[in-house]
Amino acid sequence: MVKINILGVGFDKYSLSEFEAKFLDRLKKRQSTLIVTANPEIVMTAKDDPSYRDIINNVADYVTADGIGIVKAARMLGKRLPERVTGYDLFTWFLDTANQDKLRVYLIGAKPEVIQAVEKKVKSEYPDIDLVGCEDGYFKDSLETVASRIKAAQPDLVFAALGFPKQERLLAILREEGLAATMMGVGGSFDVFSGMAKRAPKAFQDAHLEWFYRLLKEPTRIGRMMVLPKFVVEVKKSKKK
Repeated sequence: MVKINILGVGFDKYSLSEFEAKFLDRLKKRQSTLIVTANPEIVMTAKDDPSYRDIINNVADYVTADGIGIVKAARMLGKRLPERVTGYDLFTWFLDTANQDKLRVYLIGAKPEVIQAVEKKVKSEYPDIDLVGCEDGYFKDSLETVASRIKAAQPDLVFAALGFPKQERLLAILREEGLAATMMGVGGSFDVFSGMAKRAPKAFQDAHLEWFYRLLKEPTRIGRMMVLPKFVVEVKKSKKK
């Protein structure tokens, strides 16, 4: 399928259920798979960072629209993405799948207290998951060393909550080495999953105002939020071109 190009980043035109079907098939076949859930911040970073853009476009197997901003940007360009497909929704779906099929899971990222809470919750609520690795994101080892450690654990699923572009750079090493696992960067999902950060209420989600809810909860995010209007301006410029 031809991807939808938004500022140099190619997005797959699948719904959540279509993505799930494809991921499930690749999991069963133990195909090495890298998933990037890209929001406007990631697109803007990739726009100015050729090496990161190369990982997303040429190493990753699938790129989802993580945020209504991406869906609307596609619309502005006269194209269509079925719906937003967030990293958090995929993460929790993968955990359900891993529990059902008794898969091996490796978790890496977030603060020590967060990853400890995540580990406790996974063991409690997903007892049939084989948690083969669980470490925080404050390691001092090189990404190559960390990748070797993950590879040695032989996981079926790897989730990295290291923030972009670090999480994708780590997983790209494993993807290029052909690790027979499905891998995905999940940003702040561990914080939400652990309960140490709250996801926006459903009313905010349905209104596509999760970004506004996060801003209300964390006013210090205003600097990061400024990338959104810049993103819109760049999309409009690309449309004119």
